[in-house]
Amino acid sequence: MASAAKTVVATGASSGIGFEAIKQLLEKKQPYKFILGARDVAGTQAAYSKIDFDKNQHSVAVLPLELSDLKGVKRFSQQVLEMLGQAEKIDYLMLNAARSHGAEKPGTHGSKWCETYVVNHLSQHYLVHLLREKLVASSARIVFVSSGAIGGVKDPSTLETTLKDGSGANGMVVYPASKLVGLLGAHWWRRQLTGQCTVVAVSPGLIPETGLGRGMPGLTIPPEFMKDVRSVPEGAGSILAAFSRTDFPEDPDRIFLTSWGEWWGREEISVSLGKELQDKWSPVQGRNRGGGGNCCLKLECIAKREVDIGLPRGWKTCARQLAMPST
Repeated sequence: MASAAKTVVATGASSGIGFEAIKQLLEKKQPYKFILGARDVAGTQAAYSKIDFDKNQHSVAVLPLELSDLKGVKRFSQQVLEMLGQAEKIDYLMLNAARSHGAEKPGTHGSKWCETYVVNHLSQHYLVHLLREKLVASSARIVFVSSGAIGGVKDPSTLETTLKDGSGANGMVVYPASKLVGLLGAHWWRRQLTGQCTVVAVSPGLIPETGLGRGMPGLTIPPEFMKDVRSVPEGAGSILAAFSRTDFPEDPDRIFLTSWGEWWGREEISVSLGKELQDKWSPVQGRNRGGGGNCCLKLECIAKREVDIGLPRGWKTCARQLAMPST
């Protein structure tokens, strides 16, 4: 008897380790239905058309997704839900999209935050909100692709300054900061979805062959880190391990799976464990915490930064700035 197809919704699967992860799943006997978000739809479709896989067993749909545009994120989520309808579920949501550019110069998208932060965290956090009802109904597994680079952030109080648009910070500073904020968001979702969905953060390892290095000109790998270098197929394998591992630690905060297959302890991820910090960097939908006047806590405010219809007085400026919560 044929197995039912499992549905994977993914970002960051048009190239690199994300593409390789989907490619490896296409080699499996288990049927999969892939719904992939990509900036270059035609190029991504062409890349997958070159893979020899059983099209009677698997399906690959590529939808437009520009993660620097939150309105585009909302359109993508609507298309995903339309494709699935009421009956089909999401088995896995893989959040892998990332960029590593610095914030040396002001961006062009009108946000007060640098594009690396918007792409690496905010847009994908927003996507989870938009898909939340379906994810919960599906008892889905949400895989946040993180990085051991979070260890480069020694003082979380610097995050807000580093991630501002035009802050002057280079990619080797901005990237670890953005990935730490993404891990804070993963912890936040783990708390919100306990008993409803499984949330895992995973590091694919240090993979020089991917395009991430484009945002870090002059990057060299110190000799002491060479032991952590992985190939693209190995990095993809680490991500896929997060799809299937069930040997979770008793400590619910230990959600970070390393590229060598161990669950990091509290000491290694201590910088991400503060609940107030997780809350600060995880905007919510609906009424903001405590019923106060800080509209920055509402994702609706963020998503409608160019549209003030239906927003209370005083929200228009905040929305246009793509403002984040402050404590």
